[in-house]
Parts: sequence; C-alpha cells; structure tokens
Amino acid sequence: MRKCLRCNVDMVENLDVKVEGGAYGLKVTKQGVFKDNLGKVKCAVCPECGYTETYIQDTSKIKKILDEKR
Repeated sequence: MRKCLRCNVDMVENLDVKVEGGAYGLKVTKQGVFKDNLGKVKCAVCPECGYTETYIQDTSKIKKILDEKR
C-alpha cells in the first residue's frame, strides 16, 4: 500500500490516467518514434489531501534497460 508523502495516509491505488477528451491513457516509451511500450501509467490519490502520484506497476522492462546499460 502506498502512503501519502504529505500526510502518511493510505492512498487509493491502481487508478487510470486518461487524457481529457479521450480514453487513450498514457504510456511510457524509450525516446524516439515507435519505441516499445514500457508500461501503462497508473496513479494513486490521497483521500485526505488529494496528492497524486504516478507510477508503473510492472517495472521489469525498466530494469531490463538498466541491465543493458551496465
């Protein structure tokens, strides 16, 4: 469970991030055109103060990039 960095309350997790006016969501890719999708952006929101945090649930592709650079 993620804790709010501001008030230390359990955050509501696994929420989708959408582009207003579209249902596309956001994705993270390597720099450049037509690169592989590295993960879908999710968010967590603090029910007390509204602080919002974005994250990627599956970090395995990100770790693979780090391993390739070593």
